[in-house]
Amino acid sequence: MYATLLRRAGGPLLSVLLLCLALWALHAMASEVTYRQIGAYVHGLPNGDIALAVLLTAAGFAVMTLYDWFGLASVGKRLPAKRVGLISFISYAFSNALGMSLLVSGSIRYRFYVQAGLTTGEIARVVLYTTLSFWLGLAALTGVTLLIVPIPPEVPLSGLRIPLAVLLTAVPLAWFGVAVFVRRPIRVWRWAISSPTPLVAARQILVGAFDWGLAAGVLYVLMPEAIVGGFGHFLAIFVLAQMAGLISHVPGGLGVFEAVMLAGFGATGNHGLEAPILGSLAAYRAVYYLLPLCVATLMVIVRELRALRHAALITPWFAGLLPPFFAGLTLVCGAVLLFSGATLAIPGRMELLRGFVPLPLVEAAHFLSSVVGMLLLILARGLQRRLDAAYWLTLVLLVLGAVLSMLKGIDYEEATLLTLLALALAPAHRHFYRRASLFRATFSPGWVLAIAAVFACATWLVFFSFKHVEYSNNLWWEFSFRHGGAPRALRALVGAAAVVMLFALANLIRPARTRRARPNEAELARAMPLLKQFSSAQAHLALVADKALMFAPEDKAFIMYDVEGRSWVAMGDPVGEDEDARRELVWSFREECERAGGWPLFYQVRPEDLDLYLEVGMNLLKIGEEARVRLETFNLDGKSKKTLRGTVNKLARDGLRLEIVPVEGVPAMLPRLKLISEAWMRDKKVREKRFSLGLWDERYLSRTPMAVVWQGDVPVAFANMFLTESMEEASVDLMRHLPEGPAGIMDFLFIELMSWAKANGYRWFNLGMAPLSGLQNRRTAPLWSRFGAMVFGRGERFYNFRGLHRYKDKFDPEWEPRYIAVPGGIALPLALANVASLISGGIGGVVRR
Repeated sequence: MYATLLRRAGGPLLSVLLLCLALWALHAMASEVTYRQIGAYVHGLPNGDIALAVLLTAAGFAVMTLYDWFGLASVGKRLPAKRVGLISFISYAFSNALGMSLLVSGSIRYRFYVQAGLTTGEIARVVLYTTLSFWLGLAALTGVTLLIVPIPPEVPLSGLRIPLAVLLTAVPLAWFGVAVFVRRPIRVWRWAISSPTPLVAARQILVGAFDWGLAAGVLYVLMPEAIVGGFGHFLAIFVLAQMAGLISHVPGGLGVFEAVMLAGFGATGNHGLEAPILGSLAAYRAVYYLLPLCVATLMVIVRELRALRHAALITPWFAGLLPPFFAGLTLVCGAVLLFSGATLAIPGRMELLRGFVPLPLVEAAHFLSSVVGMLLLILARGLQRRLDAAYWLTLVLLVLGAVLSMLKGIDYEEATLLTLLALALAPAHRHFYRRASLFRATFSPGWVLAIAAVFACATWLVFFSFKHVEYSNNLWWEFSFRHGGAPRALRALVGAAAVVMLFALANLIRPARTRRARPNEAELARAMPLLKQFSSAQAHLALVADKALMFAPEDKAFIMYDVEGRSWVAMGDPVGEDEDARRELVWSFREECERAGGWPLFYQVRPEDLDLYLEVGMNLLKIGEEARVRLETFNLDGKSKKTLRGTVNKLARDGLRLEIVPVEGVPAMLPRLKLISEAWMRDKKVREKRFSLGLWDERYLSRTPMAVVWQGDVPVAFANMFLTESMEEASVDLMRHLPEGPAGIMDFLFIELMSWAKANGYRWFNLGMAPLSGLQNRRTAPLWSRFGAMVFGRGERFYNFRGLHRYKDKFDPEWEPRYIAVPGGIALPLALANVASLISGGIGGVVRR
């Protein structure tokens, strides 16, 4: 347990530690700098420099689009440039400002590209291409710069300049060398990566370097003209600072990037320029990070307002981006309010405010604005989880925050940002449909890190902005227009801290939900109407009663699941016809697993329900195909059915007949059928399976009709039946026959059952799964697909994969893919082993038949 906790929290804790060290270093290096000096430099920047920085930022984001464009070309896919540009802009606006780990730029791409028709393997290759280009460009630019530009010995690690430069330059050169000389996949541990062509490799390196060069140019035009060393020295320090920020995993490199930049320029003879350098860094954050987010917000407002008149404009791939998009912007707005509350208001605006707003109202507005900021940081997680309550509270707090921003210091800039987000969020209520409690939302280590990082920066800003003020106990009770900045900031910081502590306390004292036991008869009775009306007959597996049941409110849907190790495995899709209830159940199940420290998995899910799992950020792996016979066209005519036709006719002449025993007649039959089951088990030398299959249990078998094959007065085979009242599908589960029975008896059973189901108006007959069927073993296929295809072709020693597929295929079924939905980042082999253990009745059953 402690090892798991350390593994999950170790990275975020290290990032928080690095952030605190960076803030301490910034405080030490800028000990003589005041907040007013930084603000004066920012306000004094020439309009021409700001316009050039904005232009370079636009060019940089245009270049970033090439990552995705060329990445799609590398997998042979072409998508509309407008779509690619929009998804690239939104994902990079988030990842640049907030870090990849927070809003998971890769998962946003995954959702978009899956809905655009790309396979999981193709998406993985696109993400790999973009990530590799990103780092190759940075390594190339950093290595070449350090080789060319000498660094003063005062710069930390300057003695390692040449070795570091050679190492970084060697990375893109090695990649290009692979492209020129290697023509086979490159094996890295268990992974095989297709070698690029020379053109692709050169394109990756150049695009990445150009992207980073433009980012450096944005900051350079904002820097003071008096900096020593010119662009070469600046570029060397910039790329090293960016690397430090990325390695720290602090969202946006906040604090770490600034500390390295200030240390680098301080060591190269720029003494006395600390305030202008920090001012240029603040302007850089606003232009290169905050401005794209504002532009993205305007784009969403326009699109949402147009969608109010033309619903078709909001396409599924775009709608899937909106919740994480709004969550990111809410996080930014919360940070802006906290940072604003930690700094000194503009004196001229305070003097203007003094004329018509009473001091108590100003003090209350300042305090409450920081409280609202912290609440927005917390609510951002609820927006990402699509909570209805989070939507309404966020909307109210954004409007309230805008009003408070004006009352506390006429901060119209942040009021405008909050108002824009409120306008964009207002028409988007349909995307936040979950009625779950805010206190049930789980916070991942990444989200905790983001909130901790923002609060740490706000704390640092308080002490930095008012370091000239001597602390005393009386400071807390000082209220003044002219000299009340420090007391207001301290009180606001305590208010924000109180909010997050109270929320954490409410989560800690929340009653722990115990893991549910196996269902009793009352729960099975609640599930019965749902599974009878469900489109898939496999929902009847709930009647085995070996899996716990999780119900939606008002019993509109349920999930059946079991736990093995850390894996909470749901069998199939949520059962029920109410789509909102089914969608909410997927969210609730995932949150329940996260609270218990487990991995949520959904086993054997159908293609029509994939959006349920993509929506909560899960990944999908194909695990096989299910055989379903369309009964409307089913018959034994034609040459291909000659063998089946002959078998059925022969066994009918030998006196075999099928009887459908209704539920009420099954208990009386079970003693005779048990003899068949025991003989079959002895002959096959197998043990009972479970979870995705039924087992011999008289209580379970008494809940379903039974198909019995008779030879005279003796039963020789049986199968319990899954029948839906919607007449959509019929199926069977537990099938047994006497070993000494006539040859072809199972063919006879299936043919007679399908004929009976067709005559009674059923549309489909489900023959069940063929595990690992349909997986590709191509060189470009994902590792899981190739491994599964290999086992399907060569794993007959352990399981008759190919033989099972051939047997079902002779009934001419339509093969439909089935998937397993898993959260990203889990130990997939262990999770799959847990699933196998569930099905086999324990680890021993995995290796024994």
